[in-house]
Amino acid sequence: MRTVEQATGLSIDHYLETGFTGFERAVDDLGGATVCTDKPLKDRKSGLDISTGTHHLDGNAALGYARARHLDPPGDLGRVRRQQRMLAGMLEGLTVRGALADPVKAADTARRLLGSVRTDDRTGLNDLIGIGWTLGRLPADRMEFATVPISHFDHRVPGVGSTLLWHESRSRALWDALRADRPITGDTRILPVPETRAETDPARIAVRADDARVATALRRSGFAVTDTSASAPAERPAGPPVIVFPEGREADAATLAAALPGARLRAETRPDAVFDVAVGSDPAVVKTVTYDRNLAEGAPVTADRFRCPGHPAPASD
Repeated sequence: MRTVEQATGLSIDHYLETGFTGFERAVDDLGGATVCTDKPLKDRKSGLDISTGTHHLDGNAALGYARARHLDPPGDLGRVRRQQRMLAGMLEGLTVRGALADPVKAADTARRLLGSVRTDDRTGLNDLIGIGWTLGRLPADRMEFATVPISHFDHRVPGVGSTLLWHESRSRALWDALRADRPITGDTRILPVPETRAETDPARIAVRADDARVATALRRSGFAVTDTSASAPAERPAGPPVIVFPEGREADAATLAAALPGARLRAETRPDAVFDVAVGSDPAVVKTVTYDRNLAEGAPVTADRFRCPGHPAPASD
């Protein structure tokens, strides 16, 4: 608590601590966790193995979901976002079931939670009842989740190894907003939004472009480009550029298409992982795209954005 207060300038009023076993018990005692995914998630090291769709997880499965870090996107930011999704889903589930509807029900929920977590000396049952009742009345579009903005994702420290380095001005803007109780979603001081946003990292997208100008412009945006203009057809086919991409790489295809507005997309089963850009007779416009991992994986977002399809919002008071 002292470390967080010193680093952020915020005052920490209450503190809860649990371990893996306590986490499993807490999830089970609070009725499980609902999560959803638009693609299968499997991480052998955490034990996570769920299919596309919506799932109601018990404590053990929820622990695997919360611990998984060998997924796409990999590493800690993806894991943090999944934990945020799960927490938002659990809070919504408690609200739908009426477990936080009044002080009596909030007290029962708090007692169950205290069976699997530790608190600091300043936090007691009455504090948890008050917090729980408040959360139960807080609309999802007023509940915000974020990751501290990072300037370096692989900052090497001698004797320590790889670390994350906070972005100085953006993180300071985050703490200032929280201290003043201002919304953080949409605050461009915390996370500026570029004119043309890339959802995936262009550096991980290998491209062959059959036009020298297009190849040079894409390279400026960070794409790994090979110029194949020497073997381009003498007469260009009619129409806009065509992007041929490997099946299963739709997100990366969208990033490349953002740099080539108006281009046609075509998925193919390919022996390699290379994207081909064939320029047509229409003028090829190339936009500079900006990839910000903070924006792609940890942007401030309200809890209603995490809601699973087919799960209606809880009725308001």
